[in-house]
Amino acid sequence: MHWPDFILFASDATRYVMAGAALLTLSAISALGDRRRSRRKHPDAVGIMPWRDIGALSLFAGLALCAFGVVGWIRG
Repeated sequence: MHWPDFILFASDATRYVMAGAALLTLSAISALGDRRRSRRKHPDAVGIMPWRDIGALSLFAGLALCAFGVVGWIRG
């Protein structure tokens, strides 16, 4: 697979921030899924996806990766 040059030659800090941003996006999507689940018309029609847990874990991991990346950018 051919990676674009901006990813191939990116620093580790940039890659951490990109992965953190992807996890924060997943967290936002899971928040929408949880909101949709809480507003369903049929209370007995429960889905199988644990949106709250996915959102919490991806939010924590995304914030941690972004923090590591920003520290890496500051230190150079």
